[in-house]
Amino acid sequence: MDPYIEKKLAGKHITAVVGHFGSGKTEFSVSLAFALAREFPERIALVDLDIANPYFRSRELAQRLRQSGIAVYGSSYGYEITAELPALDPAARAAFENPGFRVIVDVGGDQSGAKILNQYRKYLKDGEYELLCIINKNRPETSTLEGAISHINAIEEQTQLKITGLVSNAHFVTQTRADDVMQGYYFTRELSKTTMIPLASVCAPESLADEVAKQREKGGYMFDIMVLGLYMRPSWLDRKL
Repeated sequence: MDPYIEKKLAGKHITAVVGHFGSGKTEFSVSLAFALAREFPERIALVDLDIANPYFRSRELAQRLRQSGIAVYGSSYGYEITAELPALDPAARAAFENPGFRVIVDVGGDQSGAKILNQYRKYLKDGEYELLCIINKNRPETSTLEGAISHINAIEEQTQLKITGLVSNAHFVTQTRADDVMQGYYFTRELSKTTMIPLASVCAPESLADEVAKQREKGGYMFDIMVLGLYMRPSWLDRKL
């Protein structure tokens, strides 16, 4: 079993995922759901609370997710969830309340979108959840340590929750190279040292995972690789830049 997935199965039962638009947080959330479901079928739930971004919503994969044994919830899936009046289907609440489930929450793309997490504070008790912030150093908002720290602080202020882990996801969509992934690791490692927030994992597309692992071994680095399946790539993104 992949070491990072093994840790996730043994870890907190709720993982909320935040990050700027373009960070790849939904790609991470969906890839994580599929990876966990391969090891723990029928016990994985994906909750879509991203009300701000209609283009990269998890709903695009609702049928495939369900066919893989993943329960999916949110306004994308027929349940009305809005910033003004959030609501969860009773089955979703059951998943939140059952520690035997692994629940992944895909949150809005910035601090204002993340604010919706305030509505679910009763499920996010200290020590019982992970709040992961996806960092793409190639996005203008998080291309510097100062910008990334400002982003983290804004999310924590809006949600009144502490980010518990950083996930490096440096990418140029279909043009990403292994060196880009490693540059993202170096950046997020420094961000981790500065903020004292642990580096949870480093994302790599499936096609680059082996090369990134080789560079990790060559450099003597210690980080877990989260393999991304690139499920959220619409066809227009495959055009040459």
